Amino acid sequence: MGGRSSLGEFEQLVLLVIVRLGEDAFGPEIAEELDRSVGRSVTRGALYSTLNRLEGKGLVRWKARDPGEGRKGHIRRCFRVTEAGLEVLRLRRQALLRLWDGIEGVLAGGSE
Repeated sequence: MGGRSSLGEFEQLVLLVIVRLGEDAFGPEIAEELDRSVGRSVTRGALYSTLNRLEGKGLVRWKARDPGEGRKGHIRRCFRVTEAGLEVLRLRRQALLRLWDGIEGVLAGGSE
């Protein structure tokens, strides 16, 4: 999984959260879901830096949405995972499942 499909752990978590949130994948909601689901607190800067990096890799895209009340005309960016991003997640999932296969006993306290 080298090259474009190279994905860090945090990038993977962000992609998974965006898929999970669907049409509600805005920055603040992504940060809240990361904290709620995996206990990962993230600064705004770190999150948007990661989102920009994922966009540069072609793994996410965003669409401007109506800013709504209280945003002083600033757009809201709604993120979605691209087909390339979904493929990277599929490949990563398959690799992880292969690595996890057969070690349940060790993790449950059995012999190595």
